[in-house]
Amino acid sequence: MSMTRKQILVGDVPIGGGAPVSVQSMTNTKTSDVSATVAQINSLAGLGCDIVRVAVPDMASADAIGEIKKHISIPLVADIHFDHKLAIRAAQAGADKIRINPGNIGDSSGVRAIADVCSKKGIPIRIGVNSGSIDRKLVAKRSPPLHGASAHEHISPEAMYESALEHVRLLNDCDFDDICISVKSSSVPLTIASCKLLYERTGYPLHLGVTETGTEYMGIIKSSIGIGALLSGGIGDTIRVSLTAPPECEVTAGVAILRALGLRAGYDLISCPTCGRCDVDLIPIATEVERRLEDLGRDITVAVMGCAVNGPGEASRADFGVACGNGTGVLFRKGEIVGKAPADRLVDELFNMITVSN
Repeated sequence: MSMTRKQILVGDVPIGGGAPVSVQSMTNTKTSDVSATVAQINSLAGLGCDIVRVAVPDMASADAIGEIKKHISIPLVADIHFDHKLAIRAAQAGADKIRINPGNIGDSSGVRAIADVCSKKGIPIRIGVNSGSIDRKLVAKRSPPLHGASAHEHISPEAMYESALEHVRLLNDCDFDDICISVKSSSVPLTIASCKLLYERTGYPLHLGVTETGTEYMGIIKSSIGIGALLSGGIGDTIRVSLTAPPECEVTAGVAILRALGLRAGYDLISCPTCGRCDVDLIPIATEVERRLEDLGRDITVAVMGCAVNGPGEASRADFGVACGNGTGVLFRKGEIVGKAPADRLVDELFNMITVSN
């Protein structure tokens, strides 16, 4: 029997219930620095970020939310730990969603106070569970004995799932159910397995991400595997690519993941791997085509092929493309050759063709 999928609204962005998968990131400015935070949020929005999260470690940060909201166009999430008063102040200041771990927010009265103000203002709550912060008693109960295993291998998907459900019950006991859930680990397999359990056993919207993945190169690889594996199975409603890198990198990576899976419109570059048959320096040609496609802002598929073997035939699904030869190349549209140009003019002629067709 299929599970009914719940939908929540974060500002004007729907999450879950069949809504498009949204991309999130988090600012690294001091939230109390309104001008710097606004500038970064607007930069992220320009790259395709749908929802942004800000850290709220103090009252100055919570109070800044109202002013920040006046100058941005995307919904804002307040990230709260330990102090329920910060969550209340952030909600009152205009946050569109509150991210908490109900287990570390204080006693039940604090959780109820947050639930009450969010309920009155129609603000959803994201429950965030990370493998490193699960209650030790739950780990002992639901995870296998350590016996030399790594910390990630020791924590089971069942422990992650149960931790999330404990937090859901805390909010449900306060008559609050406008909830989104995330379960994250720096272990890709643990993250995937935990999210699958939640998807199979609950109908709540799921926020996907592999946490603490490292710097940009390895972080994007781990995030693409974890997030991509889940999204390709129909699991997940909103994503963040967590990187030790500028948040702009998180957004461009998140958008690229969605484009690769056909979940967001945008350009698609088809380019073949180089080999000994290639008579041109294909790498700079492909790189230049990609750069120009980023500026083009069209939903389009373009191919850059290195020789006749991987020419129009293999790239026939591309809207436009080039296939290179010895000092020259052919231009094609939907697999049909339409012209020829010298190698040093191929990119210009390709984009002339694309521009004329617009």
